[in-house]
Amino acid sequence: MNRKALLGAVVLLAVTSASEAAADGGPGPLGVTAVAVSTPQSAKVGALFAADDADAGSLAGEHVCTASVVHSPHRDLVVTAAHCLIDGGDLAFVPGYRDGEAPYGVWKVARVLLPDGWAQGQDEDSDVAFAALEEQDGEGVEDVVGGNRFAPGTATGATPVTVTGYPNAGEDPIRCVNRPTVHTATQQRIACPGFSGGTSGSPWVNGYGEVVGILGGHEQGGSTDDVSYSVVLGPEAAQLYRQAASDSQEP
Repeated sequence: MNRKALLGAVVLLAVTSASEAAADGGPGPLGVTAVAVSTPQSAKVGALFAADDADAGSLAGEHVCTASVVHSPHRDLVVTAAHCLIDGGDLAFVPGYRDGEAPYGVWKVARVLLPDGWAQGQDEDSDVAFAALEEQDGEGVEDVVGGNRFAPGTATGATPVTVTGYPNAGEDPIRCVNRPTVHTATQQRIACPGFSGGTSGSPWVNGYGEVVGILGGHEQGGSTDDVSYSVVLGPEAAQLYRQAASDSQEP
């Protein structure tokens, strides 16, 4: 490791604990990105892989997007950006993924649910989707890692949120806390550095454990690494969640 890289690692470690404090709704710096500490909350977030790579055991360097577990009656549901699921399947979710390891298992996607606005025209205002995962040993993914509540209809910027995601260039999740602001009536934005390719689908979780945004939407999440976007979770997202939650285990 060269001197600049070592210095960067030290800075990340120094700010991680403060960022984690802010993630729990306590005091802490806003708009600071750090490697996410492994916690029960971060375990609900994972990386998406091509199922073939997961079957081959070649996880390192192969993740393509981020997703997170949301509470559902069947305990099998993750939410991500619709543009991450556009091919409709052959994906696997690895909660709590780090350094090529799958501490909570590899969960194959059984079914994808896309909103009409995205399925019919890739409308950026509809860039949110759900995937139902196959069970393992009679358990759903939520039984293993828990899930956050999906909370459409929450006012943009009502509270700071924690954004956790997996950049393609790294093998650990990153995390940032800040307060979203209004971009348009249908899009919200957040200033958090370092959210590059691979972080699409990252959940925006408030201090109540509610998902109030999904990194995506405008420009499929943003044209720079320092400002990210999300669809405002409104009636379309609420209807899609109800459908996903009610029939997510049907063939």
